[in-house]
Amino acid sequence: MSIVVTGATGQLGRLVVEELLECGVDPAGIVATGRSIERLTELAERGVRVERLDFSAVPEAVDWLGDGDVLLLVSGSELGRRVAQHAAVVDLAARSGVHRLVYTSAPAADDTALVVAPEHAATERLIRDSGLRFTFLRNGWYTENYLTVFGQARETGVVADSAGDGRVASAPRAEYAAAAAAVLTGDGHEGAVYELSGDAAWSFDELAQEFTEVLGREVTRSRFTPEAHREALVSHGLDEGTAGFLVALDRNISDGLLAVTSGELAKLIGRPTTALAETVRGWA
Repeated sequence: MSIVVTGATGQLGRLVVEELLECGVDPAGIVATGRSIERLTELAERGVRVERLDFSAVPEAVDWLGDGDVLLLVSGSELGRRVAQHAAVVDLAARSGVHRLVYTSAPAADDTALVVAPEHAATERLIRDSGLRFTFLRNGWYTENYLTVFGQARETGVVADSAGDGRVASAPRAEYAAAAAAVLTGDGHEGAVYELSGDAAWSFDELAQEFTEVLGREVTRSRFTPEAHREALVSHGLDEGTAGFLVALDRNISDGLLAVTSGELAKLIGRPTTALAETVRGWA
């Protein structure tokens, strides 16, 4: 049996492979796939099998995925195209006879107004309808999503948002990767749907305060209305679509959709999740 990881050239997929190796999984039992084989060279040198898999051109059959394998489908990054791309991978998995498919989804994917959820909900339905054994990892927010905000705060001394009093229960990406590795290597996860998030939800006022302490300069928070926020983002060079998407995310946060602290991530990784302050200190 092999553990096959898609998107190993991306941040989460690569971290999952690293976590599997750290956990003692035989490198020969791991298949790391991605669009660019060249970006997987270092893993190949460590004994991991590396293979090309482009979500936009999934083949009918491959010799590196077969009966008894466990496949991690890391959700794609091309918004608007992901359902078709995921469907192609699910079909390949079904034809190949994989033992179980693990999918990285979104919080409460099938029962939420979260702007990123519809494609994930559609993919979950595809997987259920395929008849494959599955596990859904409904990943909450990565703390690293605010690295760009940290860089802007370093330059301007301002955190600008339209999230109101909303809170975010984030955790470092590496901890979501550790949860994925635990599910890929452990028993008893078939049919499970895990709502994963950090142990504590923080506000944007608290984010600005953490930036202040780490940067050694005052960082203030600028609260925008959604309309003003969109205009500000466009004025700084973002296209209308991207600006609208970011404002919609902040509206979701304002509505409390990313504040849920389920405790399930900590249970899977066997330790408390890393607090915002500790993660931000590592960015300095």
